[in-house]
Amino acid sequence: MIKPPAKRTKQNVLKFKFFQKLLILLGLIIVSFTILPVVVILFLGLLPTLTVAVTDTKNISKITTVGCFNMAGVMICLNSLFNQFGSEFEFSILNNIFNIVIMLAAAALGVLLYYLLPDLFVFIFKNSAQHRLKTINSKLEKLTETWANIIPEDR
Repeated sequence: MIKPPAKRTKQNVLKFKFFQKLLILLGLIIVSFTILPVVVILFLGLLPTLTVAVTDTKNISKITTVGCFNMAGVMICLNSLFNQFGSEFEFSILNNIFNIVIMLAAAALGVLLYYLLPDLFVFIFKNSAQHRLKTINSKLEKLTETWANIIPEDR
């Protein structure tokens, strides 16, 4: 006899008890306070990337380009933070207008490159193709001049 297929059961969902949830929350609070300067700089510095990720969710290449350039700008501030680590230093970095300009300009450069690089490549390849076409046409004209005298025309 053929057995009927086994009934599908729900997958075991990981369930935490109240004490485990409390320990996880306490651990997250401790970790967030110990790395608070880094969290503040990353959150405020990566707002352009977060904005692109929220507004244009399907365009992964745009998010990646803007995110990489934005992270490069944020790394400058993080480097200065790690060199002079202190609890109130992250707010002095964010009060410095040059650091904010660096972070946002890096993200703007990412957006600019995302929109301009494809057009730049098309322009370069189109000019290269036109130059090759002119070279081929000039060689073809030279060949027709050379062979026109040798091969008689059939009329």
